[in-house]
Amino acid sequence: MEPVTEPSRHAPDEAAAAWRSRFVSLFDRAPVALAISDAYGLILGANPAFASAWQLQPGKLEGRRLLDILTPTNDRQLRRLDEALRSRRRSRYPVEVTWQVRGTARQGQVTVEPVSDPQDDVPRLLVSLTEETDAGRPEPPPQDPADGLSPQEARILPLVAAGASGSAIAREVGLTVDGVNYHVTRLCRRLGVPNRPALIARAYVLGLLDPAAWPPRAASAGPERP
Repeated sequence: MEPVTEPSRHAPDEAAAAWRSRFVSLFDRAPVALAISDAYGLILGANPAFASAWQLQPGKLEGRRLLDILTPTNDRQLRRLDEALRSRRRSRYPVEVTWQVRGTARQGQVTVEPVSDPQDDVPRLLVSLTEETDAGRPEPPPQDPADGLSPQEARILPLVAAGASGSAIAREVGLTVDGVNYHVTRLCRRLGVPNRPALIARAYVLGLLDPAAWPPRAASAGPERP
């Protein structure tokens, strides 16, 4: 009788290695900007599409922290993600962000999704990045003041006109200071002005701010804040 041959103990490891190799190949070729980090935001790997957002090679991002290269502009979204990770909830969490590339500001959104690995007790994070490619294009001044401001801009612009600091505005509207600066810069670009004083003057000329109200308020806003 021939001896029974035991199954190779290396077979499962070899199969896992083969699947990991396939995953890495697909990850690198994906047109979507993707990165993998640990639960604390340390980048373990990035594909070429993700690294190109900084005009870098993927290896240059490994070992860096997401919060060192991306600045969240919405505190509420960031707190929601932090709470989800602490309670180990699994879903997709969008976070609006800005970042710098050779002195040029860019903005977009990252989507963070906890993913499981049988070898890890703590989930890794799959991070996808979408850039607002048209953010740098100038926009024409609004023709209708009632439609000229987004809800967030209608909250920020009166506070700018009242002389509030960036940090005070951020606390009032629930953004970071960088988030406030992003909206103010975008308004300046859209209205064709170089700075905040000119933005305020232009906003009154265009009817975006109510000339009869103090504290300042957007012309299309509701009742004045107490």
